[in-house]
Amino acid sequence: MSDVVIYTKEGCPYCSAAKQHYADQGVAYDEIDVNRTPGAKDKLLQLTAGERIVPVIVDKGEVKIGFGGG
Repeated sequence: MSDVVIYTKEGCPYCSAAKQHYADQGVAYDEIDVNRTPGAKDKLLQLTAGERIVPVIVDKGEVKIGFGGG
């Protein structure tokens, strides 16, 4: 598993921008689609204190909600 995990959903431009940002930096990441991965929505809600927003980026344990590059 990578140091970076990005929780995403299909069609999200901010998710795409976050993934592109890490790819451009040469940083490997794991992507978790919250609509397709069992249990991912519950984990997302834990990370965001109940907020339904993507992307959520967990970078070396630090949780970042949203991405401004989209």
